[in-house]
Amino acid sequence: MTVTVQERRARLSSPWVRGFGAAAAGALPALAFPAPALWWLAYAALVPWMLLARSAPTARRAAVDGWLGGAGFMLAVHHWLFASLNVFIVVLALLLGALWAPWGWLVRRLLGDGTGPRRAAVAMVLVPCGWLMVELVRSWQYLGGPWGLLGASQWQVRPALRLASVGGVWLVSAMVVLVNAALTALVAVPAVRRPAATALAGAATLTGVVWLWAPHPQRAGAVRVAVVQPGVIVGPDARFDRQAALTRGLVGSHPDLVVWGESSVGVDLTSRPDVADRLAALSRAVGADILVNVDAERADGTGISKTSALIGPAGVTGPAYDKMRLVPFGEYVPFRSLLGWATSVGKAAGEDRQRGDHQVVMDTAAVRIGPMVCFESAFPDMSRHLADMGAQLLVAQSSTSSFQGSWAPAQHASLAALRAAESWRPMVHATLTGITAVYDADGHAVGHRMPQSASAATVYDVPLAAGRSPYDRFGDWVPRLALALLVVAAAYEARRWWVSRSASAPR
Repeated sequence: MTVTVQERRARLSSPWVRGFGAAAAGALPALAFPAPALWWLAYAALVPWMLLARSAPTARRAAVDGWLGGAGFMLAVHHWLFASLNVFIVVLALLLGALWAPWGWLVRRLLGDGTGPRRAAVAMVLVPCGWLMVELVRSWQYLGGPWGLLGASQWQVRPALRLASVGGVWLVSAMVVLVNAALTALVAVPAVRRPAATALAGAATLTGVVWLWAPHPQRAGAVRVAVVQPGVIVGPDARFDRQAALTRGLVGSHPDLVVWGESSVGVDLTSRPDVADRLAALSRAVGADILVNVDAERADGTGISKTSALIGPAGVTGPAYDKMRLVPFGEYVPFRSLLGWATSVGKAAGEDRQRGDHQVVMDTAAVRIGPMVCFESAFPDMSRHLADMGAQLLVAQSSTSSFQGSWAPAQHASLAALRAAESWRPMVHATLTGITAVYDADGHAVGHRMPQSASAATVYDVPLAAGRSPYDRFGDWVPRLALALLVVAAAYEARRWWVSRSASAPR
């Protein structure tokens, strides 16, 4: 039975059909991230969503399409949180999805019916800018942080890593959205093929220029880093014993630094000198400092913190680092008096962890390290700040043991490649249960990755680098430029509206 064009349009006009279609279209880009890692899909994955938004019968409907598509995207990228947050993850996805409502309206405004070459050219600029504003706002740590930024899907694409060294992950996101906007215009608006094709050519040209002429990090020696991954072990004492045994196995391999993962020590070292003495003895035996992470109630009664501490032959040495950016609901419940009910429907934190207030750089005999803890590797500004403080090696201590078998470990490990490329500092992503990975200053993998559930200690020869990347020098210039362009466009539209209103007003 043949379905007419009018019948297809009638079906699409149904709010429920459009709603489910928008959510499904918004979820599609999640396949570009690990573990599927279909990175090439990102360059066309937004097209169905944008086609739906541009065809909306009203501006309000386009905003709804943007909202539901954003909810679908957030749910797909974070679906592995369902085991911890249960149905509450759907509530969060709907709340955060609202950030895409203005973007859906913008797509219809610039690429909807009646679009000409001039408006299409403007769309090639403003649609990526609008997307960046969504990513920038949701990157605020209290809204969940910058997990699942579209540019992060390109972590293994070398030209994209070069773009990240110039403009951070923001520039990569902008280029991906630009390609999607141009493809949408080519598919839906044949009359504007010239500006769309020009946008595609411009994106390719800019990527080629950066690839050929952007500066490279300068090599500056190397350091041997051993990462201890104990695997899936129940109980902090058994985990500590396994990590100690793996560390003793490093005797004779001559590492410069040994790294344990997040929550690798389950007691406060100031209240348990016997544990501190065991760590110091391991340091003497191996001949290297050991970076551990303490997840325990503090002896002074101030609460629980995630504290990275460097252990030398004589015990704890140098400043400790308390995790600053905590995982919402995983390590604290925002507005607990209002949202505390989340603990009754999932595995939200029953007690808030204590938050640190400054970053630190730790000195070893061979290298200066900048520690981060787990979720913090998603924030570009933290790694950039550590590089500015003089860190030669970035270290993220992580644990995704609650999400074994999901996409979370692979997604998390991939972020270290971007942070390394952005800051021109090699990065170690050390975990308890995998995936453990190391990247050089270009964001390229060093050695092999330790997979999920593997129990091993691996030594990596990590090349160091000197100099400052363009992104490190100029910071977040890409989202600032995007914001400026949107403000200029809004002022232009406001002026047009005012002139039109004044001309039509009775004298």
